[in-house]
Amino acid sequence: MSTLLFDPLTTTTVELQQRLVSGKLSSVQIIETYLTQIDAHNPALNAFISLAPRDALRSIAAALDDERAAGSLRGPFHGIPIVLKDSIMTASELGMPTTAGSFALVQAKCKKNAPLVEKLIDAGLIILGKANLTEFCGLKTSAMMPGWSAYGGQTLSPYVGQIEDNETILGHSSPYYPEVSSNRACAQSPGGSSTGPAVAIAAGFAPLSIGTETTGSIMVPASRNALYAIKPTVGDVDMRGVFSLSELYDAAGPMAKSTADLVPVTEILLGRKLTSAGQKNWQGLSVGFADPRVWNLGDSMCRQHEGTAEEMIETYELVVSMLKEAGGAIHYPVAVPDVSELTVDGKEAFMKIAFWDCKNRTIDNFLKEYEESPVRSLADIVKFNEEHKDDALPHPFPDQSDLHKCLANADEEEEIEFLKKGLRAKARQLLDSTFDTEGVSIIAAPTDSALLIHGAAAGYPTANVPLGILSYNGRAYGTCLIAKAGEEETLLQFMSIYENTLSPRPVPDLRKLSPIAGHKKIGPQ
Repeated sequence: MSTLLFDPLTTTTVELQQRLVSGKLSSVQIIETYLTQIDAHNPALNAFISLAPRDALRSIAAALDDERAAGSLRGPFHGIPIVLKDSIMTASELGMPTTAGSFALVQAKCKKNAPLVEKLIDAGLIILGKANLTEFCGLKTSAMMPGWSAYGGQTLSPYVGQIEDNETILGHSSPYYPEVSSNRACAQSPGGSSTGPAVAIAAGFAPLSIGTETTGSIMVPASRNALYAIKPTVGDVDMRGVFSLSELYDAAGPMAKSTADLVPVTEILLGRKLTSAGQKNWQGLSVGFADPRVWNLGDSMCRQHEGTAEEMIETYELVVSMLKEAGGAIHYPVAVPDVSELTVDGKEAFMKIAFWDCKNRTIDNFLKEYEESPVRSLADIVKFNEEHKDDALPHPFPDQSDLHKCLANADEEEEIEFLKKGLRAKARQLLDSTFDTEGVSIIAAPTDSALLIHGAAAGYPTANVPLGILSYNGRAYGTCLIAKAGEEETLLQFMSIYENTLSPRPVPDLRKLSPIAGHKKIGPQ
């Protein structure tokens, strides 16, 4: 670290901005530091699909430094780099493709930036690169390991490195996991489909990232990488130009090393101020913690190594006690209805909605945003993959069963609209019963649980806070939070108190990692 101007593993966005304001750092120096860190450690982690051209990054950073020197600031994070999940469209002029991890989209060219990207640029942030993901956000096949794509390869955890050959993989054994990549291996897995953006922050490749979530795809990788993260209320973030599994469940949200880093980015995404988000007092807050012995993932979905379940419960309950001692209005344990109750007229609706939306709404809407593309429909993608099997359907995950399921979906729109309304109402009814009966403003549970399915179906904002690391292998784990619609400030206020009360988040030791065989340096130098 001696050659770096700051420690990229620990320095927060707010700290960088303070150094920019004081003149101790320039945006050019910040970019160079992160590029040095990426060159040193990305070969072992494979967090990126592409980086912006380095000369362009330096020019953009220099121009923002000039604006700062002239007294013109675009926003609180003027001159700060940020990483995007490679399912978020960037204009071809930025020098990065938008692939969703698929070979079918490597040569596609985007007409323009997604609106949320344009907002970030207008606020003075620098798009550093596009991060790897579970291909098509986990839609391609239920066999995929989290953070794997045909084009991007496998992203690894900076805490544990290589994934064991016999690691547990969760398939469709439960109908309530539409984004199958979000809840797989409990030991080495780096998380859900937004794995690349999470690893990029934890490994010190950037201070901020944007991922997308259906159910768990931001929260699980955030928990596995000891990050703070938030998924805003569904429908409140402009998702044009962003690949989604379902209009009913999906939203984009930020990940960072600190709650204070999340606030300005969340304000940009939502287009409104979050005035109480940074408060470190308990006024108006009450938090209900679910029982971790009930809210967890069973061994069939998430293999527990000896002692790990007990260790996580012990840490969870210790944190509950610490928050109580700090003066918090904490209720433990609170009762939350089981996800088996999340039905419409007694029938499962989650997956039916997801597959119908993918076939009839989200994939087509996403592909329309490309100016040029070799594929223009779901059927085109399936055909392209079959015709280019060596690249598009490689070992170890050589199938596209979920894409076939989407293509074969024959449900009627009228039925799906009925299910959407019914599922959203039922999910809110179930969660509101806990909010109201227990008298809490936030519901908390282990992130490695099914609680996030409730949040996705309800469209409620969700968040993750770091909890601990396993003594078994050093893998991080976290706690998920849910509040009512539009209550992002409530979540961020509690997250700020939580961060201020507990020990600093754990930092990975990157020295123990080995480069991935065949890894190539990203982008022009």
